[in-house]
Amino acid sequence: MFNSLSDRLTATFKNLRGKGRLSEAEIDSTVREIRRALLDADVAVPVVREFAAHVKERALGAEVSEALNPSQQIVKIVNEELVAILGGQTRRISMAKTGPTIIMLAGLQGAGKTTLAGKLAYWLKGQGHTPMLVASDLQRPNAVTQLKVVGERAGVPVYAPHPGVTSEFDTPTGDPVQVARDGVAEARAKLHDVVIVDTAGRLGVDAELMQQARNIRDAIEPNEVLFVIDAMIGQDAVNTANAFNEGVDFTGVVLSKLDGDARGGAALSVASVTGKPIMFASTGENVTDFEQFHPDRMASRILDMGDVLTLIEQAEAKWDKAEADRMAKKFIDQEDFTFDDFLAQMQQIRKLGSMKKLLMMMPGAAQIRQQLEAFDEREIDRVEAIVRSMTPHERVAPKIINGSRRARIAKGSGVTVSEVNQLMERFAQAQKMMKKLASGNMPGMPGGMQMPGMAAAGGAKRKAKKNAKKKAGKSGNPMKRKEQELAAQQQAQARAGAAFGQQAQDQDLDLSSLNLPKGFEKFL
Repeated sequence: MFNSLSDRLTATFKNLRGKGRLSEAEIDSTVREIRRALLDADVAVPVVREFAAHVKERALGAEVSEALNPSQQIVKIVNEELVAILGGQTRRISMAKTGPTIIMLAGLQGAGKTTLAGKLAYWLKGQGHTPMLVASDLQRPNAVTQLKVVGERAGVPVYAPHPGVTSEFDTPTGDPVQVARDGVAEARAKLHDVVIVDTAGRLGVDAELMQQARNIRDAIEPNEVLFVIDAMIGQDAVNTANAFNEGVDFTGVVLSKLDGDARGGAALSVASVTGKPIMFASTGENVTDFEQFHPDRMASRILDMGDVLTLIEQAEAKWDKAEADRMAKKFIDQEDFTFDDFLAQMQQIRKLGSMKKLLMMMPGAAQIRQQLEAFDEREIDRVEAIVRSMTPHERVAPKIINGSRRARIAKGSGVTVSEVNQLMERFAQAQKMMKKLASGNMPGMPGGMQMPGMAAAGGAKRKAKKNAKKKAGKSGNPMKRKEQELAAQQQAQARAGAAFGQQAQDQDLDLSSLNLPKGFEKFL
């Protein structure tokens, strides 16, 4: 969504690198480029003007003039201002103290309210709640049927007493307000703690739409009224948001279709213009493509600084802790990394979702965007098929996989032998890296730097062996070699004497002074 804006801002900041001090002309040029980037991204003109004025005011002040690195300080200012226009802080759902929490969805037709109702229910279910959907959209053809399908995918019940219209030629019947009221009562009776009411939309803003939405709000008294807006509609998003804010007085915004290829100015405009926070974002078509909106993290994504926190949260929610503990123990015990382990790790990664989305959350991902977009998600399926075509013994001992075995594996997985060979080469490199990490040496670090907290057993052995070789070495100079041999004899005598608790001497010992047991002197 924000690829174009991110590229423009990143290119602007590159021109500031390496400069110890920024002149007023350079600051003006930078702010001008930022303004153009925001306007090209379809951000509302009033928002752009206010944003540029704040950035310029702070950049010309002592905040930048006294900074050790002015270019980084400019990036910091832009990041903070982006967070401000995106809403400032993360806004969470206000849960009801008693009874079910009622959430009402409103928006234009085609914005994705019905699909988003299922995503929101699935997300709340994952948070430990028991949501229920209410089908109050009785005017759009097959809206009730669609909500039932979405609810089934999300695994939540749907209250739909009225079938609604099935085609555009049918006359709407039923009372959406009464359906919403009865749905809340049904959820209260069946002890659901969250009720999500899906309302009707229109192709444009009109009085009838606003009046119906207002009547539903007055009837059910929702805790949250979420305005669902298509993130790809551009400048018109501001007018639509203002109209709904005046008509329904929504409490939060949900951005749908955030995975599209539009310029995304709506996301940067709605929160600033309406004063209502963006609470959620829909990032795909699957029921799992839904996330809470964090202004600071979104600003980091736009500036190509990554979103590691979201990546960690997704990993914590979907990663198998038992499998992670097993791999950690195997890593500490310095056991061999096998194809079974490789397959298990691939399955864990697939639980996190699309590899492209995961990699785009890493800092600096915009610099390799073309490579990421060219990445084929089916490559993971092919690799998994190759591994599953191996026998259990081959997965544990890949060295036995010769030419005939590779041909059999390629035939069983539907790939070529060259693809099997490439996987074997990559796996061998992974094994070497795992062994280096297990021995305490970080690959690529100068001097074989050891990882903190790990016992570098292999490194210690190699170091001891190297020191032994140094000690055993003899000089080529006869006089110096004689001195080395004499010093070695003296050290050996000292160690032998120290072993008995006394210095080694040539004189005979007085055995009577040692108080040895009778007959023990024959062993001396």
